[in-house]
Amino acid sequence: MLTLVPTPIGNIGDISLRAMQALSEADILLCEDTRVTKKLLHILQERYDVRCSKSQEFLSLHSHNEQSFVAKLEPSFFEQNVVYVSDAGMPGISDPGELLVNYCIEHDLEYDILPGANALLTAFVASGFITTKMLFLGFLDHKGSSREAGLQEALYSGYTTILYESPHRLEKLLKEIDKTDSSREIFLAKELSKKFQSYFRGTAKGILAKLGGNFKGEWVVVIKAAPKQNSSAITQEDILSLDIPKKTQAKLIGKITGEKTKECYKRLLNP
Repeated sequence: MLTLVPTPIGNIGDISLRAMQALSEADILLCEDTRVTKKLLHILQERYDVRCSKSQEFLSLHSHNEQSFVAKLEPSFFEQNVVYVSDAGMPGISDPGELLVNYCIEHDLEYDILPGANALLTAFVASGFITTKMLFLGFLDHKGSSREAGLQEALYSGYTTILYESPHRLEKLLKEIDKTDSSREIFLAKELSKKFQSYFRGTAKGILAKLGGNFKGEWVVVIKAAPKQNSSAITQEDILSLDIPKKTQAKLIGKITGEKTKECYKRLLNP
């Protein structure tokens, strides 16, 4: 059997009783980083007297070897009690795990997913944005037209959108949001559940001023959905199908989405 076990995203007290039981009973522990998992088990043993078998086998399963690892699996592997944990949070959310689940589905194998700590849902609720619909995009591409397209989707999808961002690119992201839509309200959650957990809500420019150049930590960015535009029977696809210059297409698309003409034009030039 396969069990995906979420681990704390910061505060060790967020570990669940079911997660501790699953970890202690595992025959094989698949780990995003075996060192991180062994450290977690050591802490759980000291604080909560969680005892694991000395015969437990630790195997590395991360984003770089996930496909090759799963390709070599045999269904008999799951006759043992197999547990997968990522470094923090829910496996399968911007971390490996989906391929293991799909393997079990395809081979009619038993599996279970334990609920637990999750940064995107925590930040979504903490934002206070009044909505029940959201779009999760994970990490945007680092650069190029694909990053620009991802940002446009985040801003103009019609949903409150959640992103993860590294401290090295947070300033860049905030400046991009400010340039594209300076009035858009956003929410930032820093170091969720940890000692220096902090919340910031406002415009990108305002948050940049509050941060004062300090971008250290792990960040979740929640972008409030754009105000609804007047309803229109014309869609972007309708406009793109017209035999008119791209600049004109960009202006028309901007009218129905709220996207700035200049940014839309750049996106159309680099689809």
